[in-house]
Amino acid sequence: MAMVESLETDTTGEGASLTDGFHLLIDALKLNGVETIYGVPGIPITDLGRMAQAAGIRVLSFRHEQNAGNAAAAAGFLTKKPGICLTVSAPGFLNGLTALAHATTNCWPMILISGSSEREVVDLMQGDYEEMDQLAVAKPLCKAAYRILHAKDIGIGVARAIRASMSGRPGGVYLDIPGNLLGQVMDEVEGQKSLVKVIDPAPKQVPHADAVTRAVELIGSAKKPLIILGKGASYVQADEVVKEFVERTGIPYLPMSMAKGLLPDTHDLSAGPARSLVLKEADVVIMVGARLNWLLSHGKGNQWGIPHSTKFVQLDIEPKEMDSNVQIAAPLVGDIESCLSAMLEEMGHEWRKPPEDWLTTVREKKEGNIARMASKLQNNNSPMDYNGALGVLKRVIAERPDAILVNEGANTLDFARSIIDMFKPRKRLDVGTWGVMGIGMGSCIAAAVETGHPVLAIEGDSAFGFSGMEVETICRYNLPVCIVVFNNNGIYRGTDVNQSGGEDVATTVFVEDSRYDLMMEAFGGVGMHATSPDELLQAVNKAMDSGKPTLINAQIDPAAGKESGNIGSLNPVSVVGKK
Repeated sequence: MAMVESLETDTTGEGASLTDGFHLLIDALKLNGVETIYGVPGIPITDLGRMAQAAGIRVLSFRHEQNAGNAAAAAGFLTKKPGICLTVSAPGFLNGLTALAHATTNCWPMILISGSSEREVVDLMQGDYEEMDQLAVAKPLCKAAYRILHAKDIGIGVARAIRASMSGRPGGVYLDIPGNLLGQVMDEVEGQKSLVKVIDPAPKQVPHADAVTRAVELIGSAKKPLIILGKGASYVQADEVVKEFVERTGIPYLPMSMAKGLLPDTHDLSAGPARSLVLKEADVVIMVGARLNWLLSHGKGNQWGIPHSTKFVQLDIEPKEMDSNVQIAAPLVGDIESCLSAMLEEMGHEWRKPPEDWLTTVREKKEGNIARMASKLQNNNSPMDYNGALGVLKRVIAERPDAILVNEGANTLDFARSIIDMFKPRKRLDVGTWGVMGIGMGSCIAAAVETGHPVLAIEGDSAFGFSGMEVETICRYNLPVCIVVFNNNGIYRGTDVNQSGGEDVATTVFVEDSRYDLMMEAFGGVGMHATSPDELLQAVNKAMDSGKPTLINAQIDPAAGKESGNIGSLNPVSVVGKK
């Protein structure tokens, strides 16, 4: 417990040792294993960051709160502990809210701690500096929100935030810290007693035996079963149990993007390259930590998705997730490790594999698609297309399976997640359930800090623009991050035209032939420019070998992309004025 050495007013008795809100908050975080804080300093939390750093917590300062929040969210996914983001009041708090909502939607533990105005001023709307009822604003956007008003409650407030963020379905939590709370004082001994170490913040939730039997019987009756692994299966870090379940059942599996690598994408049972086939033909689908949201066409029959006749087994810790879009024939409510372990025990070791004709159909489709793509991925066109550029980055990851891949963009994301194989769990970070842009640099920083592994970021030029200033942060902390910006001069394509004939460029067009690599050089990092796949491969390998902050401007043919990537159906087309 840190002690305040001198205070003007001693309210606890002559000679008593005192502490204050600053030190109580820091001590509460340290007691619960917090080692890193991501944030932006400013009134009223500047000194809190300084003191936390002095107390041994690593405090990383960003250029924008949303990027700090995205780092905290990614840290939550990678560590299973709440990532901490610290912001100033009002505007800073609002900047962090997007990341907090992003973490909640992705079911990642995160705590946004923001300084705020005093209650008596806010409630009377007296016009305080950056006055805002932040608790009320945050509540609809996160799993839980708390405000601490008294120093003696800091310990329990931090404990509640940690437990709320981690228990059941993880998510984002907001913790409101009025400015005067930090300066409140109390007896040091009593302060130490008020701190709470959270015990078992995410207890196991075992599924009911009847639900397990129902699920196993349904799986056993399937002629064309399919397993879908979601990022929830990756988050729980029950990697060996997931692997055992897939291999004992012998069922083809389809990994969602951040579940890639739970088993190597080159595994015999991986159905990724046969995605369309298995989704359209599967008669029983086992959802493991995945949700039937827009990414799976809501589980409803259409030309892209799953037939109406398909039956679902769903494993989820949240009961309300069941039947969210379609009927779930066999819901298993519990944590994923407990659910899979119970199913494996029920199945026994002599489980019947799926019919051979189904496995053969999937394997042949998969091998055919891989063969058709092979030549496209080996081109050396200049300027590059997406296939040639991603083909060499696929080789980089295959040779460096411990590297963490960060990926965002439109075409850059759509093509990369299907082309680049992953080999180990939690090595891929991308836009998540919302498909939100701007996660790139925050995710890079968290990945490097939390794991110590090198990071390769593959960014569309539009996506990079949301957080690109954080390259200064990457350089400041000398992180082993290599950023590849796929520069095609615009959003989707750089060839769009202003249909009015006016002087302004089209809304999707950027400055032609921009040099993003020079941004990195401006802050002391390494900048490189690549115009062909061969040049790109050499540049990336050099950067990854060096471990230095590097940005490679990868020149992509402006006409190579397509609008909205592979989800163009989500972008409505106006028919007004069409003939």
